[in-house]
Amino acid sequence: MSFETIQGAVLVIPDREFGGYIFDCDGTLADTMRLHYRAWTRLVDELGGSFPEELFYGSGGKPTVQILRMLRDEHGLKVDDVEKAAERKEGYFLELLPEVRPIEPVVAVARRWYGIKPLAVASGGFRKQIEQTLDALGIRSLFDAVVCVEDYLRGKPFPDPFLEAARRLNVPPADCVVFEDSPLGVQAAQAAGMQWVFVPREG
Repeated sequence: MSFETIQGAVLVIPDREFGGYIFDCDGTLADTMRLHYRAWTRLVDELGGSFPEELFYGSGGKPTVQILRMLRDEHGLKVDDVEKAAERKEGYFLELLPEVRPIEPVVAVARRWYGIKPLAVASGGFRKQIEQTLDALGIRSLFDAVVCVEDYLRGKPFPDPFLEAARRLNVPPADCVVFEDSPLGVQAAQAAGMQWVFVPREG
């Protein structure tokens, strides 16, 4: 095992080589979670509701539309068109994108294996948002595949995002390792039969 630290928390990286390396984006490669929370707060405030930070982080890995439905159905948020509301939230996030920073220890892993092993991103975000985030960090070219919410039916904690990434990399799931910052993402990696590395929350 090798060890890196993120804001004082330990990132434990297996020393063995894997056939494929799969990375979540938000909170894993990119220090974006605080930016997403600001975008969410703006939207939910406009809709007359609230989104506690603990609930936000507990929803990590879920697609935006799924989170909106949860806020509507379980927390009484008044939203008529979740698809349009999701687009508004992502628009607010993109306005904040110039502030994004890399999570360096995880990006270093991707750079270490670039050109040696196949690499993928598997996210619960919209393709436009994920690709622009990777572009803002200058790392999109590291990855052989970028799997987003448009590419599968069931999001995390189901294994679909990671299984689709493995399929595109042409690597058996059991020979893949996933880097994830959310419990739902770790559950998805386990369900896919993959090894995983937990990335501690930034900040």
